[in-house]
Amino acid sequence: MNSAILDEAKAVMANADCIHDQAAVDTALDMMAEQIVSDLADKNPIVISVMNGGMVPAGLLLPKLTFPLKVDYLHATRYREQTTGTELVWQRSPGEPLNGRNVLIVDDILDEGHTLAAIIEYCQAQQPASLSTAVLAQKEHDRGVRPPLEYVGLKVPDRYVFGCGMDYKGYWRNLPGIYAVNS
Repeated sequence: MNSAILDEAKAVMANADCIHDQAAVDTALDMMAEQIVSDLADKNPIVISVMNGGMVPAGLLLPKLTFPLKVDYLHATRYREQTTGTELVWQRSPGEPLNGRNVLIVDDILDEGHTLAAIIEYCQAQQPASLSTAVLAQKEHDRGVRPPLEYVGLKVPDRYVFGCGMDYKGYWRNLPGIYAVNS
């Protein structure tokens, strides 16, 4: 265990700005769930969480989806517990076949979009019947690529954010709100 990083993470949280509290996150998830239920309730979808960040938003969202669905996950990452992204590393593809299925990808945040664009490309190559994406947060800037998003919970400023699945060097994914590093 690197106690210097743990201490840094504690210090970052002590000085962080709360961007969206738990109530705002809950409201956003309720609104997303309403839209998803309206669009996918009769389509027998498979919901794919993007690990690790999508685990928390998916875990909060899934109980609000009041229809039968299958759940799977994939693990593709550019950050690997760092604050900047590098090349995309695939650690696990979905276990369920996607051919002919209605697929919903759930992730924590759309920042520059490279990871989500690669995930969409991978899923589209499997020839699903439909493919939609949901992110808890979308960062407000014009950098990177802009893959299509059908469901967006909250907008966040162009700052380093963490909480609700998003991490600061591997820590704080478990926070019920979304926080920004105080620069």
